[in-house]
Amino acid sequence: MSEQHKPNIKAYLFVFGALAVLTVVTVSVSHLRLPIGLAVFCGMLIAAVKAGLVAAFFMHLKGERALIFGVLGLTLLFLAILFVIPATDSVATAAKRAQAAAALSPSAVPAEHH
Repeated sequence: MSEQHKPNIKAYLFVFGALAVLTVVTVSVSHLRLPIGLAVFCGMLIAAVKAGLVAAFFMHLKGERALIFGVLGLTLLFLAILFVIPATDSVATAAKRAQAAAALSPSAVPAEHH
């Protein structure tokens, strides 16, 4: 096996440990009872870091050419858009949605009297 293709076991173990720690952080954040927008933001941020570690080390993208980085940059742009969507959803909008859903529920319709 050549030097160039020899696996770096220490790096793999470090990434494995980081992924394990980030998984524990994800579960811990879910128990904090954060507002939904912040909870989604934190979850997506942690998931993005984990995906970046997997892509860079296990998929061997950390040493790739500029075209790959261009595609990854486009992916990060779409990821940023996905971060913005829940951040723009305010508590007032969520309350309005809840009121609208309650108004449409069958229990909100009064029973007919005979």
